Amino acid sequence: MSATTTTTQLSKSPVDTPGPGPAPARKTSGEGRIGLRANLRHIGALARRNALQIKQDPESMFDAVLMPIIFILLFVYVFGGAIAGKGNNDAYVNYVTPGLMAMMGMNIAMGVGVGINDDFKKGVMDRFRTMPIARSSVLVAKIVVEVGRMMIATAILLGTGFLLGLEIKTSFVELLAAIGLSVVFGASLMWIFILLGLTMKTAQAVQGMAMLVLMPLQFGSSIFAPPTSMPGWLETFTDYNPLSNLADAARGLINGGPVAHSVWMTLGWALAITVVTAPLAVAKFRKKT
Repeated sequence: MSATTTTTQLSKSPVDTPGPGPAPARKTSGEGRIGLRANLRHIGALARRNALQIKQDPESMFDAVLMPIIFILLFVYVFGGAIAGKGNNDAYVNYVTPGLMAMMGMNIAMGVGVGINDDFKKGVMDRFRTMPIARSSVLVAKIVVEVGRMMIATAILLGTGFLLGLEIKTSFVELLAAIGLSVVFGASLMWIFILLGLTMKTAQAVQGMAMLVLMPLQFGSSIFAPPTSMPGWLETFTDYNPLSNLADAARGLINGGPVAHSVWMTLGWALAITVVTAPLAVAKFRKKT
């Protein structure tokens, strides 16, 4: 189904079809006349459109498929011996893999902002804004598809980790909880990058700004090495870094150990990020020209 077909279907939503008499009162979801059911239908149609774009351009999946393999091989065999000690690569696999789950979400999230910026350059978003659909549905549909890409990347990461010696020392349910926590936090980060994509003038500018955010958060965290080996000021930053909380929570859920504090901190960060940035992103989407 092409973007044109999707446009036709969206414009024929029952909410907008003229009837013989006054339309009955409808419960709205805060998006003008767009009801919740119509909103969900629009999100589904737009998510399908985005998924079909990926099908037509398989190269857009290279980052989700190859990045997890490259990162885990790189860190286990290049840095694993130095951090965990020579010959202890297996132990480092169990340390770094949960951390890389947090890193995958952030890297996939960066691509959302670039994609939004590119869609505006092509005029796709201008077409969507002329249609009788909730403005938030366009952005939520993007997040839905990117969450799917994130789960594929996470599955490949874990599969490669198992080949390298990763062991689940808790249970399958707790492994699923670690994956779910990573997805929730990654989805919240997408709102930040959507806002960047709507604010910056070019895709290159979005990537540059995203790297300024990514680098300190990724390497100033407990993803790759225990914070105890860091200088005091950096260890303090690491303690408050949301990626550290996510990495520690995933690590505890997979390897065992206390997780309550890290889980609640991660969920708190995810909620705060979404509450602050999602309304800003939707407002910016409405006003952007």
